[in-house]
Amino acid sequence: MRWRLLAVGIGAYVAALIAMAPATLIDAGLQHASEGRLRLAEARGTLWSGTGRFEIRDAGGRTGLERRLTWRLRAGALLRARLAYAVALAPTPRPFPVTISWSRIELAHADISLPAAALGLGVPMLAPLEPTGEMQLRIPSLAIGRGGTRGSATLQWRAAGSALAPVSPLGDYALHVEGEGPVVHATLRTLRGPLQLQGQGSWTRDRRPVFLVTAHMPPRFRQQLAPFLRLIAVEQSNGSFELQSR
Repeated sequence: MRWRLLAVGIGAYVAALIAMAPATLIDAGLQHASEGRLRLAEARGTLWSGTGRFEIRDAGGRTGLERRLTWRLRAGALLRARLAYAVALAPTPRPFPVTISWSRIELAHADISLPAAALGLGVPMLAPLEPTGEMQLRIPSLAIGRGGTRGSATLQWRAAGSALAPVSPLGDYALHVEGEGPVVHATLRTLRGPLQLQGQGSWTRDRRPVFLVTAHMPPRFRQQLAPFLRLIAVEQSNGSFELQSR
């Protein structure tokens, strides 16, 4: 009974601190963890609940993507030494849970829409291609912590294209990521379209990702697409193209 009362007291104390802490602390934490690539601009409210503008920035600090973000703490998780939030990222109105503990961050049931331009921010080598189309990120359950990554996520790129490509759209693609502790595996497949992409790769916490993509196309599209693919990939003797990132 005494320990239960102590836990309630500690939870109430932590709740009071969170209720008074300014939302700008989130921006400071994001900026530090991402080396300035992620920011929460115009943060208002407290760590308990608030709103802001979530930004993804390029290496030069320029804003490349922004979305309105709202959050609200679920107080019951404080008794388990966790911060559990209901987070909503526009334009999707339905919130998804984000849980923060001492050792990891967990996301679940997240469904996030992004423009394809975000690819150029996450993968700088793709930025000159000016990706077009829409992306949908679905996260059934994903935990990122000191021991590695657990769970999965799928990124679908619909009506994928490039401002430099003579054919549009190039196709629809799905990238599936699976975390198994210290190792993360990723596979790329084509859902439909004239440009057929297949890829796979993996990475660990201490090493940069290694990912190999192979591109094929029907003969009738080769004259149009081959010059474009030569800008970013190496042509093979069998007529396919390979792109490897490290």
